[in-house]
Amino acid sequence: MKLATLKDGTRDGKLVVVSRDLTRATEAFNIAATLQGALDDWERLAPRLADLTEQLEHGSVPSFRFHEHECASPLPRAYQWADGSAYVNHVELVRKARGAEMPATFWTDPLMYQGGSDSFLGPREPIGMSDEAWGIDMEGEVAVVTGDVPAGVSADEARKLIRLVMLVNDVSLRGLIAGELAKGFGFFQSKPSSAFSPVAVTPDELGDAWDGAKLHLPLHIDLNGRPFGRAEAGEDMTFDFGRLIAHAAKTRPLCAGSIIGSGTVSNKDADGGPGRPVGEGGRGYSCIAELRMIETIRNGSARTPFLRIGDTVRIEMMDGNGRSIFGAIEQKVEKLTLAPRRGEREGPIA
Repeated sequence: MKLATLKDGTRDGKLVVVSRDLTRATEAFNIAATLQGALDDWERLAPRLADLTEQLEHGSVPSFRFHEHECASPLPRAYQWADGSAYVNHVELVRKARGAEMPATFWTDPLMYQGGSDSFLGPREPIGMSDEAWGIDMEGEVAVVTGDVPAGVSADEARKLIRLVMLVNDVSLRGLIAGELAKGFGFFQSKPSSAFSPVAVTPDELGDAWDGAKLHLPLHIDLNGRPFGRAEAGEDMTFDFGRLIAHAAKTRPLCAGSIIGSGTVSNKDADGGPGRPVGEGGRGYSCIAELRMIETIRNGSARTPFLRIGDTVRIEMMDGNGRSIFGAIEQKVEKLTLAPRRGEREGPIA
């Protein structure tokens, strides 16, 4: 089944079931008012939501036109957002570009950071930034939503606790990252609000593309209407979602509705070297930083700028018949004017 959250003026929106072709939806309030409510009682409510899905497909329940721009992220806020770095190829390129060796443990022990989960952006909401010098970048990823996960869970058991799959734009401010990491206490300012796909889907909807722990389809990234990335999400993923969930739950449980991200989807080239741009016959990239790393390695300096005010990013994934699975994240970078603090006046004083 496919689930979405429509904006309704409340913090958590209202849950709807969406048709498989993403054209129609029906309200699920008689089952669960919100997606978090459904996840909290998943074993009992999921079969009812699945029945509603079939009724929607057969036209036997009231429905309305589904518009992706009316969606919040499936979980407008979540108890947990932990983002991994499962594509170690991406990590290796980052370090190589700055002349740093990569510890061998990076291939056996996942990297993960705890992101802010109180204010996710909707899939069509703008990326508001007040300063281009912060190095605004998109990061196209796949994410899963879990049920309740016990502390110390094994990777095998963790795979059984994946409830939903969706896409992510994990916005990063590259100009702020180095300074924050140098403090030795992790990301905060350099990781503003992320956005998720309009629709979250149950793994069974993905058919053979889902192997229980990885999603084997290309992730489409377009920048200003041009192909930027077509990386295959199932390839070069060193740590599958079972491993990532087990890593997150090593010392504590995760509650239902926890979101675990894959990190930037990244592929090596066919010859084993760094990936090539789509325009050169490669699969491209899921973030600008990776292209800049490769430019630095090849040419001695980066040439491609980070996102600027007015740029538009689109992130989507198609099934084998070319149909959108999750809907599209499409965001324009807009100038953010910070509101004056209480007691201050806007503009110059006469």
